[in-house]
Amino acid sequence: MNHSYPIYTADAECQDCFKCVRHCPVKAIKVVSGHASVIPELCVACGKCVEVCPVKAKKIRNDLAVVLDLLQGPDPVYVSLAPSWGSEFKGLPAPKLIAALRKLGFAGVSETALGAQIVSDNLAEDLHKMERGMMISSACPVVVDFVRRYLPEFVPSITPVLSPALSHARMLREVFGENAKVVFIGPCIAKKNEADRRPELISAAILFPMLRQWLKELKIDPWQLEPTAEDRFVPEDSREGAIYPIEGGMNETLRAHPGCEHVHYTVVSGLDALRQALQGLHPEDIREPVFLEALSCIGGCVHGPGTEHCSPGLLERLRIIRNTDFQRELPQRNVAEIAEKYNAVAVQTPDVSMRDIKQALLLVGKSAPEDELNCGGCGYDTCQNFAKALLAGKAEPSMCVSYLRNLAQKKSNAILRCIPAAVVIVNSNLQLIECNRRFAELCGEGALEIYELSPGMPNAYLERLLPFADLFKEVLSSGKEISRSALKLDKKLLNIIIFNIEPGQVVGAILFDVTQSEFTREQIADQARKVIEKNLATVQDIACKLGEHMAETEILLRSIAENYADK
Repeated sequence: MNHSYPIYTADAECQDCFKCVRHCPVKAIKVVSGHASVIPELCVACGKCVEVCPVKAKKIRNDLAVVLDLLQGPDPVYVSLAPSWGSEFKGLPAPKLIAALRKLGFAGVSETALGAQIVSDNLAEDLHKMERGMMISSACPVVVDFVRRYLPEFVPSITPVLSPALSHARMLREVFGENAKVVFIGPCIAKKNEADRRPELISAAILFPMLRQWLKELKIDPWQLEPTAEDRFVPEDSREGAIYPIEGGMNETLRAHPGCEHVHYTVVSGLDALRQALQGLHPEDIREPVFLEALSCIGGCVHGPGTEHCSPGLLERLRIIRNTDFQRELPQRNVAEIAEKYNAVAVQTPDVSMRDIKQALLLVGKSAPEDELNCGGCGYDTCQNFAKALLAGKAEPSMCVSYLRNLAQKKSNAILRCIPAAVVIVNSNLQLIECNRRFAELCGEGALEIYELSPGMPNAYLERLLPFADLFKEVLSSGKEISRSALKLDKKLLNIIIFNIEPGQVVGAILFDVTQSEFTREQIADQARKVIEKNLATVQDIACKLGEHMAETEILLRSIAENYADK
């Protein structure tokens, strides 16, 4: 768990679903022991993993403690408020929001849109002179990092100016003094990277959700505040720069500058779309002057990872347009110095031979091209890319869905083969899903022949194999386990236990052939009966003889007694 980087994983909450891997446009995720963590040197802080994580295990670094320390310090702290605030705080008047922020302790609130205007003014001069080639906007820090790392050949095309946030921070320090501190508040996680890299301009960055939580903890409700004359944007309100947060907004501000009409303006939002637009292209092949407004978030900053997304995207964009004082006649402004140079930091992809890839694929049971399903379940678009991730230590064999399924099937088959009893699993239609050989043997020669041709006898109807299939129906309908003894199947006697696997959908049964044990028990009982009968006969014979003897004795004794009596 790396809490120093803007995005990290709470390992205890990660449920090894690998959804972040599937959605990460640069595959900057490493899976260890089933837990997915961010690789900072590969990550561009787009926040896609944060948005898609179903259990919210991907966390955004909380920099509120840094902000609180700044507010306790001797220097004034100003807010650089992202222009997407107009969509995020729906219908909230600016003075009320400013009052709430000043109540938190900030010396003043300024719109980052002022920095956007500075950027547009600077670029207008370059575009005016542009005859051919392409410029890629540097307004989105995610795009800048993406190009520097994954499309390094286009780094010279990045506009050589600071981002709007950094330009705005420089302007605030010029206006309010070098000791002034700037805290960015907006929808963008990547602004934390900008703050980490340029702390002399931006001291900290927090997202809109953290601002809401902070206000809630202090029981500050912006709607209930009564603003004063001091509750206004400093040093002035923005104009056309407030349209930057929506897709194409930056292009609109550039078109409004005289002398830039000859440039072809285009916009691409989403890193996958940007990769598709530029991959395989050679910058020197572009013969027209082209300006590419590139955005990480589809639709613009109003759809950033630090926004609520609680209303239709079109309405969010319309709120920004309504909140923008856009006039075609732009005022004359002094062009500020915001030059910046961007260097390529290309991600090095290790050379991997096809032999290595094949060896890695063997780890997940793929030994032939037809085994490569390219299903994407692991998060990688092809099995070979997954193999490369395995070799790089970014992935684990357990991420392969088909491998796990085959492994589970092999284990279950091994268990079924080893169990001495007959086992059968059926669905709600009483069709076999699986059975072992012992079950086929119990059902007779015909069933055994079918089993030899199709092990497991999938889709065979149970009613054609067992005369007591109704017991399975009873378990399916009642959901209760059933146990029966001495059921007849041809000349066999069976004990059976039927149980639920998926209630109402799948049931299983274990059948025991007790014919021999019942026969042995009957033999013992028969022998016992014979012994008893013989004993009874003997007793009866003894009794009979005793009776005869007693009768003879009695006759003799009476005769003697009578003789004595006569005398």
